[in-house]
Amino acid sequence: MRRRVLIVSPYFPPSTVAGVHRARHLAAHLPAAGWEPTVLCVDEAYHTERLDPGLANLLPTGIDIVKVPALPASRMKYLGIGDIGIRAFPYLWRALQEVVPARKIDVVMITGSPFYPFLLARQVKRQLGRPVVLDFQDPWVSKWGGSRTPLTKAWAAHQLARWLEPFAVECADFITSVSERQNDEFAERYPAFPHERLAAVPIGGDANDYIYLRAHPPAEREVIMPMDAINMSYVGTMLPRSEPLLNTVFAAIAKLAASDEKWVRRLRLNFVGTSNQPSGFGAFKVKAVAEKYGIGRFVSETPQRVPYLQAIDVLANSQALILIGSDEPHYTASKIYPALLSGRPILALFHQASSAFHILQRAGGARVFGFNTHEELETMTDTIANALREIALTPETVGAIDRSVVSAYEASVIAARYATIFNRIVV
Repeated sequence: MRRRVLIVSPYFPPSTVAGVHRARHLAAHLPAAGWEPTVLCVDEAYHTERLDPGLANLLPTGIDIVKVPALPASRMKYLGIGDIGIRAFPYLWRALQEVVPARKIDVVMITGSPFYPFLLARQVKRQLGRPVVLDFQDPWVSKWGGSRTPLTKAWAAHQLARWLEPFAVECADFITSVSERQNDEFAERYPAFPHERLAAVPIGGDANDYIYLRAHPPAEREVIMPMDAINMSYVGTMLPRSEPLLNTVFAAIAKLAASDEKWVRRLRLNFVGTSNQPSGFGAFKVKAVAEKYGIGRFVSETPQRVPYLQAIDVLANSQALILIGSDEPHYTASKIYPALLSGRPILALFHQASSAFHILQRAGGARVFGFNTHEELETMTDTIANALREIALTPETVGAIDRSVVSAYEASVIAARYATIFNRIVV
């Protein structure tokens, strides 16, 4: 007998927010692993971000989706509340009370951010009597949050998270996050939580997305790459703590520009979606840094998060890709999986403790650089410049991506891992 899981994910296609992909992948691939998914999300009419209708085309037909309203953002902003998890909280709970018994749900999985719906775990567990899986795509409580200036909004959010998170955790039957390091930090906060009920499950990527892209290329593109250029592209958020890494890469580009090699004149660096905001059209982060290094003529920045199919279209049609992490050891970048599936040569710079660094090293098809300190970063200019030259002129020497490594991060494999978790906790 097939079992049923309810996936609570306030954001779901056509939302273009990054957090949609966990629920999207599971909704598409859990049936093959023996679980029928129902997705509980917030109706896109109540989202404040620009939508991505094309993303919904990647979903198989027939997925059971339940949509709920939310308190209007236009009114809630006067109370300082914009989080969709708060605005939709009462409607999500009402839907849970109806959907769980009506669909004969066996397990409820809640994925975040947003994190406030995690608090529904208490009602699901105690009132509806179903096991609960909480999926932390990012830390709710983090060391970064703890370092915020007292009495600021970020500091207040961190204090609230520290107070609320234990209420959700105490009712969870299983906890997943995207990395072992994130789980280690979780275990430090909750030493009594059984270690065997923790698992690191990356977001992964879906090769079917590229199959769809080849059959349905975007009719319009927000990112226009010059055909006669050597296009190297970075697609994803540029975090504040990524700037030391960006400085190192730009110092390498400046060194190449000073060499006046002919090929460098054709180099074009495309930075796409750097603001992480679907409507962040003017939130430039990279251009000013490029100008500081005197390489502004080589750099194009599209700060808004572009529709997903356009984003992977940029990856697929670039000569090479650039992946830049953060100086935080725990940072795990979900953007590495679509990049690996694109098959393009990669130049990557990550903290050596990041799981992304180790995954990229094993996968091959890339020149991967790791560091532990800012002082180490400052010594890497020449080696990165040489790697950029190699990737631009002789990409074949970088080698091919090892598909056997990448296959472990395919959406279908990730879904099978969750099916195993669900099987473990169902009585």
